[in-house]
Amino acid sequence: MSPNEPGELLKQTVARLSEPDSLYGLFYEHTDGDPLPSAPALAEILDLCRSILFPGFYGKSTLSSQTLPYHIGVSLERLCHLLTQQILAGLRFQHKTKKEQLCELTEKAQGIALEFISRLPELRRILATDIEATYNGDPAAESYGEIISCYPVVKAITGYRIAHELLLLNVPLIPRIISEMAHSETGIDIHPSAQIGHHFTIDHGTGVVIGATCIIGNHVKLYQGVTLGARSFTLDENGNPVKGIARHPILEDNVIVYSNATVLGRITIATGTVIGGNLWVTESTKPGEQLVQARKRKTHIVRPEDWGGL
Repeated sequence: MSPNEPGELLKQTVARLSEPDSLYGLFYEHTDGDPLPSAPALAEILDLCRSILFPGFYGKSTLSSQTLPYHIGVSLERLCHLLTQQILAGLRFQHKTKKEQLCELTEKAQGIALEFISRLPELRRILATDIEATYNGDPAAESYGEIISCYPVVKAITGYRIAHELLLLNVPLIPRIISEMAHSETGIDIHPSAQIGHHFTIDHGTGVVIGATCIIGNHVKLYQGVTLGARSFTLDENGNPVKGIARHPILEDNVIVYSNATVLGRITIATGTVIGGNLWVTESTKPGEQLVQARKRKTHIVRPEDWGGL
């Protein structure tokens, strides 16, 4: 290889990687002061929310009842600042804006951030019911503190409920990033568009998937490996999936779904239904119904004395 060949190879590769046709849909062209939301900043936002919702368990561990208001005040101030910046980035990603619109959009972002912060007390109240359900549903759990500190469902459902509130406030992009952070951390994938009631819990949790249009009632419990997914997609004239169609299950109150069960399509799992492990469910159920695998025939054991002297 001649001395000029490496440079020529790099030059050709740069040209190929810069071709517009190869970049369609894959390139976000930044304008001045128009960045994407920042993953590190959103991670800090998630940590701040956890420290405010569960003080002493996340964030600073040396809190007392006397220092708690100060801690929450400082954390909320930081949260408001970061969240305003990130919401602004999300809004500018959604709508390419001119510089003269920046002031108006910044004011909108701050208003959304303040509205989200005002919802944190209610968010904590609902999360407390999730923790209660987890504690009451697990004989191995010794305290609420153990659940908050150790159980992946707390991190997953906290991330989901934060993302869901931001989605309700019409914040673009950021809810999905936050939910995927919780997914990466816990192995539990909950779309922020899903609707989940109070006293919700997931035992163990790894591999659980909850789709975007799922509606989950109160006092529902899932086990590891459960999928609440779509059975099929309605396609348009070009063969692409039609967006915005309700395609995931509805789980009413007091439903239990055991490990590795798959529930697909816009069906209703009625109040009090119990779905056994490793089942494939594509039809609605009746209230109180129990779905279990068909009992297999018992294996006949042949002992040596029954072999006829072979």
